Amino acid sequence: MTSTSPEVRAAADRLLRAAGERTPCAPVREILPEPSVSVGYAVQSLLTRARLDQGRHVVGRKIGLTAPAVQTQLGVDQPDFGVLFDDMACAQDQPVEMGRLLQPRIEAEIAFVLGEDLAEGDLDETAARATVAEVVPALEIVDSRVAGWDITIVDTIADNASSGLYVLGEPRTPLGDLDLRRVEMALVDEAGETVSSGSGSACLGDPVNALLWLARTARELGDPLRAGEVVLSGALGPMAPVRAGARYTATLTGLGTVRAAFTDDSAGGVA
Repeated sequence: MTSTSPEVRAAADRLLRAAGERTPCAPVREILPEPSVSVGYAVQSLLTRARLDQGRHVVGRKIGLTAPAVQTQLGVDQPDFGVLFDDMACAQDQPVEMGRLLQPRIEAEIAFVLGEDLAEGDLDETAARATVAEVVPALEIVDSRVAGWDITIVDTIADNASSGLYVLGEPRTPLGDLDLRRVEMALVDEAGETVSSGSGSACLGDPVNALLWLARTARELGDPLRAGEVVLSGALGPMAPVRAGARYTATLTGLGTVRAAFTDDSAGGVA
């Protein structure tokens, strides 16, 4: 089956329709006779092309399914990645419209801002650290176009790695020789209740490992990481459901804080 097969196009159309109509759909794995990782990325590629045709612009990538807690939540056993578009970035001090989302969940991560391409030569830790201009605390607002989050690895890859929106916090810190494994994360709601906690070591052992996994995978697929891109590392702890009207703040030791608030209604568009 090729990337232009009727099955792959039907899966892409199903996900695009779910987003456009703001109605979650059935899993796409049921219409893919070869529900492999490569076929999932073939569907994702069609969705990316459709969004570019709509005038959206790629500004980075997101790594997903890096934390064992999240893999357990979703019943998968390997990471994946998706594409970040310009209209997915949200400001800390502007409430996110719930109507842009279908089934949102939130997770705290580390964002890498690349100062150089991460594409040539030996892709190792030294190379990765040399290309990172800044690290930033981040919140990813993940979402699924598949009803009830009834997903396998193929469904989530096809659905742009279950991406939604993201928020970058403050400050922006040079990576240098920081040991991101030691970062401790606490995500709390407006009442001060902890909704998720974890550490940098939960992200493939080290968030830099996640960046390297993505760099190698992206290069193999012919679309390497470029200077200026934002890369979300993947969750440092479990995802938490998003409540309408809620406010969330994540503190990452040694890196800073990031916050997001949500409207208490469902008015608006779709992510």
